[in-house]
Amino acid sequence: MQNKFFSAEKIYPNVTRIAGMGGELCYLVEGSERALLIDGLSGVGSLKAFVRELTELPVTLVITHGHVDHAPAIYEYGEGYIHPDDIALMYSPLHSSEERRLGFALSGKRMGALRTEPTIEDVIPACPVKTYPVYDGDIFDLGGTSLEVVHVPGHTYGSIALVDKDNRACYTGDCCNVNTLLFLPGSTTIEEYKESLLHFKEHQKDFDVCWGGHGLGSVPNTVIDEGIELCGEILARTDDAVATDYTGRPCVYAKKKNERFQRLDGGVMNIAYSTEMLHKRPHPVIKSEPNLYK
Repeated sequence: MQNKFFSAEKIYPNVTRIAGMGGELCYLVEGSERALLIDGLSGVGSLKAFVRELTELPVTLVITHGHVDHAPAIYEYGEGYIHPDDIALMYSPLHSSEERRLGFALSGKRMGALRTEPTIEDVIPACPVKTYPVYDGDIFDLGGTSLEVVHVPGHTYGSIALVDKDNRACYTGDCCNVNTLLFLPGSTTIEEYKESLLHFKEHQKDFDVCWGGHGLGSVPNTVIDEGIELCGEILARTDDAVATDYTGRPCVYAKKKNERFQRLDGGVMNIAYSTEMLHKRPHPVIKSEPNLYK
């Protein structure tokens, strides 16, 4: 199914993957009582209306992190779940401005992903919204199926993944993928990210593949192990350390890659980082007992 802004395809009987104009991805998981929309794309075109064509169930929105290509449908829904560490990031002009979000959608031109050329009138305006906190260990009960939240600080301090044990899958946003960016405003240090991946690995037995916020398909759960290994190499300064410029910012890639972000050594995961953000620095931690959302 598709319209001029979005396309959708089933990846499991109860899970639909939705792609936006810039190639960003979100996932609609359906239970017997309600549906969970994991991420909100860039807010160009009405994702809410498109999702209504896919399910008649009441929909809950959860955001994996506060970036321009993942959070903005929250302005259309008016509410959603997000880790508190990413709320300020979500509202920042870098990720909420209409011009910035339109620019991201138009980036689909170079990937051949555009079915129409959007204008500023197609962008959902940013506005104050109701945010509900989500923490490590929380469960979204959809009726007959449930998903568990894993907090994986790295790409952002509030990044989360959602484990779908029924389908042996995990929806990871940008927290652990082939092009993991750890040099952006709001990213953690490499040392902190390694600790996050070690925690994420505790859940590895519950899923076989990871479905991320970008890319053409899933990656095996061993991407976590590759990430842990890469962090170790970066901290020991034994990685390839390829200096480059990405998204207009200087960074260093842990492993040599081609223009399609494929590692030349055959590995799957890569990390782009700043050499000034290797070791821990103070950051406030918000803790909560796990919640059950029905």
